[in-house]
Amino acid sequence: MPRSSKTDPRGDSPKGKSPPKAAARNTDSGPAKVEPANDPAAAKALHTEQLAAGMPFNPNKAGEHGFRNGVLPKPGATVEPPSRLASGSTLSETQSSEKTGSVAPEGVNRTIESLDRVRVDSAGQMLTTNQGVAIADNQNSLKYGVRGPALLEDFILREKLTHFDHERIPERIVHARGSGAHGYFECYEPLTDITKAAPFKAAGKITPVFVRFSTVQGERGSKDTARDVRGFAVKFYTDEGNWDLVGNNMPVFFIQDAMKFPDLVHAVKPEPHHQMPQAASAHDTFWDFVSLMPESTHMLMWAMSDRGIPRSYATMQG
Repeated sequence: MPRSSKTDPRGDSPKGKSPPKAAARNTDSGPAKVEPANDPAAAKALHTEQLAAGMPFNPNKAGEHGFRNGVLPKPGATVEPPSRLASGSTLSETQSSEKTGSVAPEGVNRTIESLDRVRVDSAGQMLTTNQGVAIADNQNSLKYGVRGPALLEDFILREKLTHFDHERIPERIVHARGSGAHGYFECYEPLTDITKAAPFKAAGKITPVFVRFSTVQGERGSKDTARDVRGFAVKFYTDEGNWDLVGNNMPVFFIQDAMKFPDLVHAVKPEPHHQMPQAASAHDTFWDFVSLMPESTHMLMWAMSDRGIPRSYATMQG
């Protein structure tokens, strides 16, 4: 089997050379001879064994029992890995070449240059929820004591399970057709006397934002030019978490009670027997509904005005 005497124990290849074949050797049988000390696979196995030997048993187990340990648990024991080889899942994470780039610097998450953008060291990076809220752990549910039952107040557990249950995402019921735009919000003067919101804390502070413009009735493949209410949703990526503003381009709405919303959507969707009209409301089901809901009259006046057919997103009211 080819060997390279220039390869160091970290598994780094000489500049301009391909990674040693030892990084992908056959594991069906043992080596025919003792591996050299600078062999990367042997070094990884050695460092992994050293890491495992550093904690031959779980010294934290005793801390799981007793009322005091349940209320005030002590910090658990840890072991520092001998090298980055022991913490990497494969040797490919420590290989370097002209094609794959160099090994990821510790504590750096770069997104530029060759394949360096996919080499990530997550050490020191803050773990967050889907809403951008910093958390310490998403691997252990909140319990009543160390060994007690899980608590319903654990929003991290509920968010993680809810996200898992909804990974097969169907089309949106409303606002399926939309377009997004990235940008930023700049605060011209501080508004700390009236709000604690992060984007308004200092003059010149810039907060990244993402805006989604959308129609309401049509499916995701429908036209953008339909006479319809327009959605205008803004997400602020603040340094205290994500802040969402959900809005339309109309100051009023069809109904005054949220309990009528399913009925409104059923009425405005296309006729079930021929799927017409698309992205519009020129059918009997919709007009039957609004004729029985006098509260919808105000919204109809707005929808049938120029607000219902904006020239562009730039001229659309938010």
